[in-house]
Amino acid sequence: MGKNKSAGTETGDLIEVYDTTLRDGTQGEGFSLSIDDKLMIAGILDELGIKFIEGGFPASNPKDKKFFDAASKKTFKKSILTAFGSTRKKNASAKDDPGLNILAETKVDYITVFGKSWDLHVESVLKIGLNENLEIIEDSIKYLKSCGKKVFFDAEHFFDGFKNNGDYAVKTIKAAISAGAEKVVLCDTNGGSLPGDISIITEILKNRYKINIDRLGIHTHNDSDCAVANTIAAVSCGIRHIQGTINGYGERTGNANLSSIIPNLELKAGYKTIGRENLKNLLKVSRLIDEISNNTPVKNMPYVGESAFAHKAGLHANAVLKNPSSYEHIDPSLVGNNRRFLISDLSGKSSIEAKAKELGLSAGSLSDLQETELLNKIKELENRGFNFESADGSFKILLNKFSSEDYKNKEYFKLISYRVNIEKTTGSDIFSEAVVMVEVKNKTEHTVAVGNGPVNALDNALRKALVKFYPVLSEMKLTDFKVRVISNKTQSGTASYVRVLIESSDKEEKWTTMGVSENIIEASYMALADGIIYKLDKEESK
Repeated sequence: MGKNKSAGTETGDLIEVYDTTLRDGTQGEGFSLSIDDKLMIAGILDELGIKFIEGGFPASNPKDKKFFDAASKKTFKKSILTAFGSTRKKNASAKDDPGLNILAETKVDYITVFGKSWDLHVESVLKIGLNENLEIIEDSIKYLKSCGKKVFFDAEHFFDGFKNNGDYAVKTIKAAISAGAEKVVLCDTNGGSLPGDISIITEILKNRYKINIDRLGIHTHNDSDCAVANTIAAVSCGIRHIQGTINGYGERTGNANLSSIIPNLELKAGYKTIGRENLKNLLKVSRLIDEISNNTPVKNMPYVGESAFAHKAGLHANAVLKNPSSYEHIDPSLVGNNRRFLISDLSGKSSIEAKAKELGLSAGSLSDLQETELLNKIKELENRGFNFESADGSFKILLNKFSSEDYKNKEYFKLISYRVNIEKTTGSDIFSEAVVMVEVKNKTEHTVAVGNGPVNALDNALRKALVKFYPVLSEMKLTDFKVRVISNKTQSGTASYVRVLIESSDKEEKWTTMGVSENIIEASYMALADGIIYKLDKEESK
């Protein structure tokens, strides 16, 4: 695959990656971590090769303080753990400030403290004089240095502050550097800057104010959807210390997304961040952090999203099969991702061939006539509400039916009838019971099972009837269940069609199957039956 380069590529410069998922990321809505969760994520980031991991704000809550106590007993191979806090309060000395003393006692070598660089905040929020704010910055950093700490200073609201009063914003930088800060991190705290703002202001700092670019870092938020671009703009101006979070988690619209920044810098701009070998684990790390934080992965996220290298249109699939570079900007494997081909009413024969190959079938297993018939069937079913791009399991079963006459006539079991009862009495829980009658190998099985809902009861009854004939089904379990109401021109509300997606798994893999009907139980049965058939097909092919 051809290499995509951008201006200033292949510098070979090392970029310090500073991850603040465990602190700034947890300020995001729906993102909460226990101490054990934070320790686990810190270990994952260490393995990924992140240079600095900001573990939390120990002066703000007991949980973060306990986290640092626990983390001090662990060994980090590649990463340096840092603690976060604020400069001292006004009308006090740094040595008497409770927050700074907690930071001084925290068992880490690096501390990051934030302070004001926007005169509006100094005068309207802190309600102190501009010179007093400079004294607060210097006093706080010098005190932490005297305690043996190395200090990063986060210049909060720097870009807004510079636009309002550039000379004063620069004075805060110089105050931090003269006090001994290792880096002064320029923060776009409100997330409203554009890449041009970042570039122009950073160049002014270098050229007009003679600030040593090696002493600066960048920390951006995504309120204008420019956090990644703003970070890259800063790097293009010479900044080599970047801050962000995995998957862009953070307050409001989030922080700069390291899952995009790292591969952009490593693969496109020629910098070294975590190294090419570690980059192959980026997708895994992204998914693990989603899983630990109980968040659903964003499908269309660049690089690490499930749809990042998914091809739906037949024209695209045809081109990618001939030359992946035609519709892919990088080889997906470089970030641990995979190419996928989606089947829908937009598909062409090339999509069918590509999907067959992806599912392990011979690319030439379908004749032209079979491909045409299958394509027409898919478009007919999609028009009725099926969605094969979300259900690879059901697509594979359909594909097998069209590629083999023997498979078309194969029948693991035949449904005779099913009935589902739901009972609720005063003062008791809802009770679900399913009765299933199937024919298996010329024998009729009639089973009854209960469940914590009608679909669970139906699943239990169906597998109870089949497991004596197919013991391997005991390995299989239902792991997810989703229902979607499908709009219909003639029906709406409770009379609409529904699409049911069921995810099943065994010890080796997960697969998704689907059913569509006006009745949610019938749609569920269709998806359950396909899930069982997929498992039996897989075992038979071994």
